[in-house]
Amino acid sequence: MSIASSENAVSTNRVARTFVYLVLLLFALFYLLPLFIMLVNSVKPLSEITGGNMIAMPEVWTLDPWRAAWSSAQIGVEPTGLRPYFINSIIMAVPAVVLSTIFGALNGYVLTKWQFRGHNIVFGLLLFSCFIPFQIVLIPMAQSLGVLGLAGSTPGLILVHFVYGIGFTTLYFRNYYAAFPTELVRAAQIDGAGFFRIFWRILLPSSGPIIAVSFIWQFTNIWNDFLFGASFADADSQPMTVALNNLVSSSTGVKEYNVHFAGAIMAALPTLLVYIVAGRYFVRGLMAGSVKG
Repeated sequence: MSIASSENAVSTNRVARTFVYLVLLLFALFYLLPLFIMLVNSVKPLSEITGGNMIAMPEVWTLDPWRAAWSSAQIGVEPTGLRPYFINSIIMAVPAVVLSTIFGALNGYVLTKWQFRGHNIVFGLLLFSCFIPFQIVLIPMAQSLGVLGLAGSTPGLILVHFVYGIGFTTLYFRNYYAAFPTELVRAAQIDGAGFFRIFWRILLPSSGPIIAVSFIWQFTNIWNDFLFGASFADADSQPMTVALNNLVSSSTGVKEYNVHFAGAIMAALPTLLVYIVAGRYFVRGLMAGSVKG
């Protein structure tokens, strides 16, 4: 009797698990439908989009929309497309991510292993900066960039994202290093190791997961930012998101939806690749500092 009951329980569990997987699959398909529509329509001629079904597969496959989005605002127009702005975003995002990660790591190190009087207040202020809306800092930041002579430039955007991101990276590294054994740091001090030597030789080699978290978080936020790019960049230093908006807005007459879809995919590819390559480290890094000991 117990064997039969066990078999019934196993069968019920299988049915329940299959039902859950089917529901999850339906949700996944529904969630991925917009991406499918973008991909399919980015390789269609415009005539198939305006006079056909947007969900249908292309009758004629073409990469002209991708070439147009990359090299020109409209097909047949002088090249003024997304290419230079894609490079602008890379030049802006990489230094800002690296700088905010380095300084966040140093801040987390100091706030946990070299504590000073009032360190909790300093950490509280840095934590508070994470909750300040973008719109509040627009005018003060514009004035600061003007005083520094960085208004309308890529270095100015790097500074903006570095300053705005350092609160988040400090939070990540502070929580991660709080779970790191302080005894190792004290032993290194007794052996004569200094501030930077301890950081470089002891803490940094064990910081891989949280560095991945910082890189993914910062790169995603900086690459996808539109407000700062539209507010503080000039025509030559605009990032990808602003250029994509201009590409869509510049279409006159018939909207070139295939070009717009191709441009949107180009803008999303870097962050998508980052998550594909390093996404598994994101949750692992967030959880690494959640439990002490």
